[in-house]
Amino acid sequence: MSQDRRDFIKTSLSGAALVAIGGTAIAACTPKTEKKDTAEAKPEVKLNLSFQEGIAPGENLNEKLDYMEKLGIVGFEPWGGGLAGRVDEIKKALSGRNIKVSAICAGFKGFILSTDPAIRKECMDTMKEIIAAAGELGSTGVIIVPAFNNQVPVLPHTMETRNFLCEQFTEMGNYAIQHGTTVIFEPLNRSEAFYLRQVGDAASICRDINNAGIRCMGDFWHMTAEETNDMAAFLSAGEYLQHVHVASRKRRSMPGEDGDADNYINGFKALKMLGYDKYVSYECGCQGDRNIVVPDSVKLLREQWEKA
Repeated sequence: MSQDRRDFIKTSLSGAALVAIGGTAIAACTPKTEKKDTAEAKPEVKLNLSFQEGIAPGENLNEKLDYMEKLGIVGFEPWGGGLAGRVDEIKKALSGRNIKVSAICAGFKGFILSTDPAIRKECMDTMKEIIAAAGELGSTGVIIVPAFNNQVPVLPHTMETRNFLCEQFTEMGNYAIQHGTTVIFEPLNRSEAFYLRQVGDAASICRDINNAGIRCMGDFWHMTAEETNDMAAFLSAGEYLQHVHVASRKRRSMPGEDGDADNYINGFKALKMLGYDKYVSYECGCQGDRNIVVPDSVKLLREQWEKA
């Protein structure tokens, strides 16, 4: 019995050796294919920085855009309130520049989770007006928050409310598609809006709505309070990530004004992994002289992007 076992092992080892030799021989006879450098083959993901209108110094829109161009800023994020009346002004100001409209920052009236149907209708109607203007400007989308904490009375935080939200945004998303843009959910920290606080939750609502006109975003300021990890938050959004806001992580000021706390590398790594090609847009205040602080801040973000 033990002899048969030894013979079996010898036979098995011999067979394995032949297979190995045969494999080597076959490999030697197979024409070698040139090994591609996957790192070089992967397209470079660029950092597309955007400013909201109040970020750059300047007395008027053209002066602000001139300043942005000198810094290489490629996105402009206007306020949504009254946007329909500014379409021609913004188009004219951007003509011939290497700056495009990124997202539109809110500006709607009412709120979609109000218990009052008239207030909900006001939200839907004003959002549609902004969406149409955003489409004319080639914007990536219109940012919306389902309900701020100070907006009451509000529908209860239940599954029925979530389902209702999905229904309302299906209508809004279809309208956005017609105008070549999107609607973008923005999660906020709990002190501003308890209903929607994390990027992954916003993305799951986008998934459930399953509408190309509905997307979400992340804001480094809010993420500081609500997310355990920047990279995980952005990766959880995946294909639904349409916009990013950035600010310093303690005082919501210019990135860099809060010192070592202003580290965005972990989040930037995720954006690179996703091949994120939209905008990282400044939404923040400023503690110092904008002519000094703004260029330093832009330099910091670009350095951290390279390190990511």
